[in-house]
Amino acid sequence: MPWKEVSIMSKREEFVRLALQEGANISELCRRFNISRPTGYKMLTRYASQGRAGLADRSRRPQHTPTRVAAHVEDLIVRMRQAHPAWGARTIRARLLAQGQRHIPERSTVHAVLLRHGLIDPEQSAQHRAHKRFEHDRPNALWQMDFKGHFPLLSQQRCHPLTVLDDHSRFNVCLQALANEQGLSVQQALTQTMRCYGMPESIITDNGPPWGDGYAHSYTALGVWLIRLGIQLSHSRPHHPQTLGKEERFHRTLNAEVILLEPMRDLPHAQQRFDLWRPIYNFERPHHALGLQPPSSRYRPSTRGFPEQLPAVEYPEGLTLRRVQGKGEISYRGQSYRVGKAFCGYTVALRAHLERDGVMQIYFCHQRIAELNLQLNQLTHV
Repeated sequence: MPWKEVSIMSKREEFVRLALQEGANISELCRRFNISRPTGYKMLTRYASQGRAGLADRSRRPQHTPTRVAAHVEDLIVRMRQAHPAWGARTIRARLLAQGQRHIPERSTVHAVLLRHGLIDPEQSAQHRAHKRFEHDRPNALWQMDFKGHFPLLSQQRCHPLTVLDDHSRFNVCLQALANEQGLSVQQALTQTMRCYGMPESIITDNGPPWGDGYAHSYTALGVWLIRLGIQLSHSRPHHPQTLGKEERFHRTLNAEVILLEPMRDLPHAQQRFDLWRPIYNFERPHHALGLQPPSSRYRPSTRGFPEQLPAVEYPEGLTLRRVQGKGEISYRGQSYRVGKAFCGYTVALRAHLERDGVMQIYFCHQRIAELNLQLNQLTHV
């Protein structure tokens, strides 16, 4: 992943934190972050002796002193809230404790301090019980991907934030300020992301563009690309946005802690703001669903490296193969069935259903894309 000048410190710190995790493959991380092994080990040595300041260019002074301790606990609480206006008492308390601060009071006392200093609106301070969500048992088993609603920039453009979240850890692997929501833009952003973090086993999206072209035909060129990479692609159920609940929650956090704080000039400025906030979310901000630990405490990069060349479309012997024609249709037993324009020019495979007589399952690579009921002469997309 190329390191832009505006985010070079955050990228260096992210590399070091991932490299220091147990079982990390430092050589592979160096390759994914596009740095040499000597450079990677030099950063680790400097970080061990100097902390974050050791990651700065030697010709420049560090941007700030990260371990400065205030004289009073109340001052610590107020300063933390001023730095992160969207953080509540429980998050602030957990973060101060994680920083090694001592004698931090209970959440109710921290809350009272914020009220006393006018940093919380009393009418909006009611506590909400966190909803327990299902999660996968390991990193990179599933990534959730979606666009946060676009917002205006001072340049009269609109920013379309693309976000990708690891389901197990809530680690944000992609936060990209895009000018549109087109499949090619998403593919380019995902390519950068998977070069850095590797590939997930599966990805879930909603049913709209660019992930799908409607509920009847839920595959697009972007989906075909992901399937060819060996990723299992799934879509949320129609009218059930809670299927992407972790993404929805992340979007609310992004909105409160970044987007609503101040206007952004243009797309590069928006990306700069995202790049500065993302390491805070991943490595510092306590997450309520993770026992007030940051997402990095549970995330590890995938061992499935990104291939620069797409693998060939191949199937096991014994399956019936059909080539998808110009309008997205295949022919079988004298009948024509439409599997979707996204598969035009590719070969799909038909296999008899193991439990239902008269039903053929249609696959593209590893992905089951449709079922054909020969008795009803009906094809159903799945």
